[in-house]
Amino acid sequence: VQLQAFGGGLVQAGDSLRLSCAASGTWHRAPMGWFRQAPGKERGFVATISGTGGSSYYADSVKGRFTISRDNVKNTVYLQMNSLKPEDTAVYYCAAGYYGSNSDGYRAWGQGTLVTVSS
Repeated sequence: VQLQAFGGGLVQAGDSLRLSCAASGTWHRAPMGWFRQAPGKERGFVATISGTGGSSYYADSVKGRFTISRDNVKNTVYLQMNSLKPEDTAVYYCAAGYYGSNSDGYRAWGQGTLVTVSS
């Protein structure tokens, strides 16, 4: 398994949660991103980070609440999610190999971790 996402769970609105994505093999220093797919909706972009961690950007819906970061010693990318809302409920996926919001650019995907935010 080259990308493994974990850290999801059930939280209440306003709570925080941190997702992790452990990368191995080719991807451990690649640019990476987080996407999410809510029930009945298409998968959408959340955040992306460069290989060094020096650049990142976010979807407007999460800007100011979510923070993407990485630890290249631990080969892990994080998504810190604060002030969670029920509309953040989704399966969250990490992806590797591209810096940007276009899912077609990514070359590897993790298995997804479910985040459920109750009101």
